[in-house]
Amino acid sequence: MKKIFLTFLFLSSLAWAAIISAQENTSSSIRIGLTGVIVQENLTLNEHLLKFIEKKLGIPVEMVMRDTYKEINDMMEKRELDIAFTCSPPYIMGHNSFSAELLVVPQINGKPMYYSYTIVHADSPAKSFEDLRGKRYAYSDPLSNSGFLAPSYRLAQMGETPESFFKKHVYTRSHYNSIEAVAMKVVDGASVDSYVWHLTYTTNPELISKTRILEKGDLYPFTPFTIRSDIAINLKKKIKDIFLNMDKDAEGKEILRRLLVDKFVEADDSFYNPIRKMMKFVADKKKK
Repeated sequence: MKKIFLTFLFLSSLAWAAIISAQENTSSSIRIGLTGVIVQENLTLNEHLLKFIEKKLGIPVEMVMRDTYKEINDMMEKRELDIAFTCSPPYIMGHNSFSAELLVVPQINGKPMYYSYTIVHADSPAKSFEDLRGKRYAYSDPLSNSGFLAPSYRLAQMGETPESFFKKHVYTRSHYNSIEAVAMKVVDGASVDSYVWHLTYTTNPELISKTRILEKGDLYPFTPFTIRSDIAINLKKKIKDIFLNMDKDAEGKEILRRLLVDKFVEADDSFYNPIRKMMKFVADKKKK
């Protein structure tokens, strides 16, 4: 009787292992969330990127667009998205609240980093950031690093806030919109993602010619692709490998070239610690 019972336990464990393995190896589709904050003007390129991933992965990949980083984070937390191309502050918030994980980070010009540009109109008399005191200013998204946190950190170091320094500040919901607002003189200045500014130059040089870079901030960890922590390990690895090997594939390499990306690389959570310090500094200043 004991032998029969042990045999039953052994067979049951094999059955459960098979079920778990099957669950890990199947998925009906993958939903990737993007926002117009960074991809609004290159949606076609991002569609090509997602189609490439779909072909390599062998299951449907759906692109889900939302206006803000908060909407994307909320959908990730509710498990309505599997992957998100988000900014560093929402990644940090997602990591803290629902264990969002880093998937890959784009590498540009040899580094997985970028700048926050302060831009003004091409004929603006402004010579420094201080010259924008009392002016109209554009941010992209409240959870954007380059489009809000970096300039807010700069102001906090000066003992200022957006409310005390600028006459008026607005959220445009995309870096492209901020560039356009400066070019059309709707605002006097804006903080924009250096990657988007340069990418826009390749697609709309006339628009960029109406702006100029007033100041270039520090280098910051670039916007990552994040993934839910509860995604099956083997599926997670397969998706990551597709990204990491894109630069070794002819089609993938062409997509990367058009996106102005060298390749995708791995990064550790600690890579985003400088952003955490900025977030804490700005939050602490607000409390005083």
